[in-house]
This record gives sequence, C-alpha cells and structure tokens, in this order.
Amino acid sequence: MSDATSRTTMKRATPGQGDARFSVPLTSIHRVEADGVQVFYRAAGETDAPVILLLHGFPTSSFMFRELIPRLANDYRVIAPDLPGFGFTEVPAEQNYSYSFDRLALTIDAFTQALKLDRYAIYVFDYGAPTGFRLAMAHPERITAIVSQNGNAYEEGLGDAWGSIRKYWATPTSENRGILRQTILTAGGTRWQYTDGVANPESVPPESYTLDTALLERPGNKEIQLDLFLDYASNVKLYPKFQEYFRKSKPPLLAIWGKNDPFFVPAGAEAFRKDLPSAKVQFLETGHFALETHVVEIASAMKEFLQANGIASRSGESRLAR
Repeated sequence: MSDATSRTTMKRATPGQGDARFSVPLTSIHRVEADGVQVFYRAAGETDAPVILLLHGFPTSSFMFRELIPRLANDYRVIAPDLPGFGFTEVPAEQNYSYSFDRLALTIDAFTQALKLDRYAIYVFDYGAPTGFRLAMAHPERITAIVSQNGNAYEEGLGDAWGSIRKYWATPTSENRGILRQTILTAGGTRWQYTDGVANPESVPPESYTLDTALLERPGNKEIQLDLFLDYASNVKLYPKFQEYFRKSKPPLLAIWGKNDPFFVPAGAEAFRKDLPSAKVQFLETGHFALETHVVEIASAMKEFLQANGIASRSGESRLAR
C-alpha cells in the first residue's frame, strides 16, 4: 500500500483551546493504489474508532461529504473515496479500465483491502448504493450497518427523471446517447440535480455543482459518464439480489431521504421495510443532494442510529459538541 499525499490530521479549536467539546477533527486527504487505480480519498477520526465508509454518487465526489465528515469524526473513523471517473481519483490510460458498476465495486473492494478495513458501516448515495450493495453482497460479514441517503434498491424507487436514461437502455443509439450528453451532462443539468426540490435553491452552495461541472468537462469524462448511464441497467437487474442480501444478512438500515428527489422517490425508501421490517425510514424536506441542506439532521440521525445498533463511538459516548 502506498499513501502518496496527506495532510497531518489536526484539531481545529475554537475559544477554549484544549477543551475536547470544541475540537473539530481536520479532514486529511490521501491517495492509495487499488486495482491499478490511484484512489483519492478523504479521512478523519481516530484509527481505532468504528469505521464509516462514505460512497458518493453522480456527478459528484467525496467533496459532497465535506460538511458531514467533521460532524462524525469525533466518534468514528470516516473514510470517503472518489469513485473512478469522479473527483480526483486517477485511472491510468494503460489500464483500459471498464467503467461499469461491477468494476467500480471491485475497485472499492480493493481500496478497503488496501486500507485494511475489515468491518465498516456504509453510507450510500445514488451511484454509491449499487457500488456499496455489491460490496455488501461480496462481504456480508464486514458490514456493520447501512445508511442509505437516496440510495435505491427497488424498482418503485425509480422516479420519472429516469425516462430519457431508460430510453437509452432500451435503444442505446448514438442519438439517445447524444440527448443525454446535451441535457444531463451540462452545467444546467448538474445545477438542476442539486436544486430541484429544494425550498430555497439559492441556499445550495454553488461550489458544489460548479466543481462537479468542471470535473465533468475534463477530456473524455462525458463518455465515461454515458457508459455508466448505460450500465446502470445492470443495477436494476441486480435489485432482487440486493433484496435477497437484505433478507438473509439483516443489516441494520437507516433510509434517510430527500423526499422531493426526482430520481429516487420516497417509495424507494419505504420499500426497504419489505425485506428489513426493522429498517428506520426518515424523510427530509429537500431534494436529491440532501446533505447540501440538511447535513445537521443527517449527522444527528446517523449517530443516533449507529449507537442504537451497538456501533458506539470509540469512547463509548458522543464527544462532538452540538
């Protein structure tokens, strides 16, 4: 394992230096080779604390967790990688990498092995869900809990916004591919994903969708995204397998959902209870990127859920000041 770059993990203190109630862990950045890929990731928290693996979705990166990580890191070891094709993870051209969800899951599996993570909870969002659920099926013994934030595993959870992508699945022509390139893979399309369903769209920090747009514009990246759009159909085919995993392994699950999400609608959150009757379901008055508007509520719900399921902080009690 090689860890090329890192900032020393420090504590940012507010008045009352030395008072742990006011110390906030600094998120550090790293790279590690896994599956022939230089995986960029953010990390915070003590190395002996219970692990939470944060898996982002389209079209973002680990940057989406910038406000969540420090809210969890006094209690947990929090790790958030950038998936291949996203953020600052680098895939060498000579790898001839196949951009499919099977391959994303294999790379993240290799990433967890490189970091020697043998037990962890997963937070899955959007693309992070089919990636994380594949990981869970392959290694059910490693999963301590699942937090699904608009991370779907049921047909009834697919909203009307999938219409043009479903058409591409059925008829993967260059014309249908071009329609997606000109609608979803644009600055306006990205901003819409962040702001649709949000009561006050201007409350969404513009650096979020602006960074995503800049990274989407890198040479060749839109073709990667179009390949993943097409392969998303493989996730839908796997939904019965994901559901079988839920029934068999019975992981504790919190579905916390932006209820105005046009892609993954509330029925997808409620559906978890079909296979996990004890699943906790919570709705938030926001859209797809719920962390942009409701990070405080999500962090609080996560800590309550994890501790209720025996995944306590390293010290056995929450040490992060509210």
